[in-house]
Amino acid sequence: MIFSTNGRKGLSNTGKLKFGDPANDDTDISVMIDEASAKRAESWIKEATDNGAKKLFGGERSESYLPPTVLTDTSPEMKIVSEEAFAPVVVIERAASLEDAVDMANSGKYGLQAGVFTDGLQGAINAAGKLEYGGVIINDVPTFRVDNMPYGGVKDSGFGREGIRYAMDEMTEPRLIVISG
Repeated sequence: MIFSTNGRKGLSNTGKLKFGDPANDDTDISVMIDEASAKRAESWIKEATDNGAKKLFGGERSESYLPPTVLTDTSPEMKIVSEEAFAPVVVIERAASLEDAVDMANSGKYGLQAGVFTDGLQGAINAAGKLEYGGVIINDVPTFRVDNMPYGGVKDSGFGREGIRYAMDEMTEPRLIVISG
């Protein structure tokens, strides 16, 4: 979900994303994992639009392909907002301030990754300290990661962390042996 304090800047680029084989470097988006997942996401989009959300782009599935979809005017009880879609869907909602955007983001039950885009570093640092997410990326997409970074969520977005050190910890069985006199 995107909470914006300055409108819908950049929305026109959604239609420029290139569909294709994910093995090709020029592909931006491909099919979902299976048709059932695409149908689920499509049904959540329909539920939202049937209940007042506006679809600004995309939303019509073809087999397991769901084009990038942009929604607005949603409400927190809609599945597309309250659940993890794992689909090429973004919800954009206006927030009166960065503090309001943080409160809106924290109101959900998930907390995998968050992104804060701003030209004000102090505001981003303050937001990062208040966001209830496993990671906060400032001025880049929240999927950014490097292998040695801890990656994971809080709340209902899983447990533990990925990354080399964290994977090694998960695969290690620590053992204590005590020998007394």
